[in-house]
Amino acid sequence: MTNNNRHSSSFRDPSGFIFVDRGTVKRSISPLYFEQYNALKDSGFFKKLHHAGLLIMHNEISTSDSEIVIEPEQISFFTYPYEWSFDMYKEAALLTLKIQKFALENEFSLKDASAFNVTFHKGRMVFIDTLSFDFYRENKPWRAYKQFISHFFGPLVLARYSGAESLKLMNTFIDGIPIKMLSSLLPYKTKLSPFLYSNIHLLAKYEDKHNEDYKGEFKAARLTKKAQLNIVKGLYDYIKKLSLNETSEWGNYYDKTNYNDDAFDQKATIINGWMSTLNAKVIIDIGGNDGTFVRRIDHQIQEALVCDIDNNAVDANFRYTKQQKDRFMLPFIFDVLNPSANIGFNNKERDSFLKRIKSYTPDVTMALAVIHHMTLSGNIPFEMSAQFFASFSKSLIIEFPQRDDSWVQRLLNTKDEFKSHFDFYTIENFETSYSKYFSLVQKIKIENANRVMFMFKAL
Repeated sequence: MTNNNRHSSSFRDPSGFIFVDRGTVKRSISPLYFEQYNALKDSGFFKKLHHAGLLIMHNEISTSDSEIVIEPEQISFFTYPYEWSFDMYKEAALLTLKIQKFALENEFSLKDASAFNVTFHKGRMVFIDTLSFDFYRENKPWRAYKQFISHFFGPLVLARYSGAESLKLMNTFIDGIPIKMLSSLLPYKTKLSPFLYSNIHLLAKYEDKHNEDYKGEFKAARLTKKAQLNIVKGLYDYIKKLSLNETSEWGNYYDKTNYNDDAFDQKATIINGWMSTLNAKVIIDIGGNDGTFVRRIDHQIQEALVCDIDNNAVDANFRYTKQQKDRFMLPFIFDVLNPSANIGFNNKERDSFLKRIKSYTPDVTMALAVIHHMTLSGNIPFEMSAQFFASFSKSLIIEFPQRDDSWVQRLLNTKDEFKSHFDFYTIENFETSYSKYFSLVQKIKIENANRVMFMFKAL
């Protein structure tokens, strides 16, 4: 019965699958995994991970000889590895290693270590694949070690040397960035590091040797539990120290804005008033930088998605979220000019941003100081951006920087001989185009700034 509602992404694990029952996500467990599941449950393993906040909570709702069904705590909006900032990615890697350490200490082990087994929920990373555990086998190596390297360790090291943009490779390599590719992309000096050499470069050589083993003569090495724990500790300690040293245009955006403190405060006051009027509970702030304006909303928000193209801005938001233990904030990387697409087998394993946000149905979409970048950097006509926002927005709060704004002038000056093509960039044309998809509720000019705030309601 549950097979008819099987989620399109849930086909790889013979232990069970995810399905949707009247809008609620549930997990079916097959008899193949009954022994492991019951051992994990009866030993208190699940309970300890749940209480520690490391594993998504679940309730067992039915049991038969052919199927066990559990209902996990529902996650309102999934983010994927290629949408995480560097520090978020680190957090996911460290969480996976914590769970593997705890599993080994309790005679279990992770049988897979995919980055897609982790997501951001209620202000923290959480492991979501309840069926990823198996019994520990004496002297057997960690079967998910190579997967951890290609999904976590390798991408993070590559980002350390090549920049956070390289984390987006996970969008292309859904099964992890190939070890050989990681080895070739890293600078030569990484081969002089014993730790990086053994966990990436030497592993790539072993992989080549294993691929040429057509007769199946390759024998897996024996590895004690202590040795496995040492590997986990080594990876954990190395990843924890990893950091980025890259500057960005938007990382300290609010230090560069061309409106004064009074204008800044007026903008926050306008947003506050409109949020209260709309009684918004769940919102998305597109181009939200480090979450500054969302945090200045006095109205009680249940959940706020705050996305930005800039890694440093999202990292800053994530760190502040952790520090303040904010449970309502969900930061992630997002390029409004190139939203995440459907990917994976049959293009159905990982949903596009638009599919996810339409299902999420935010009460309010905020787009502050974004439209000039969409229009002047991305050459997106006003009508196309209006259509984009209207596809998922009930209400839209959007800021329009006028032509005299210094940021607008800066962008126009990059157009050289094509500058005249953008004569259409006027507040009148903006309002006319958006009126085809929205009704105007209110507009307010920010004093002492060449910017106007609009509140629209979808038609």
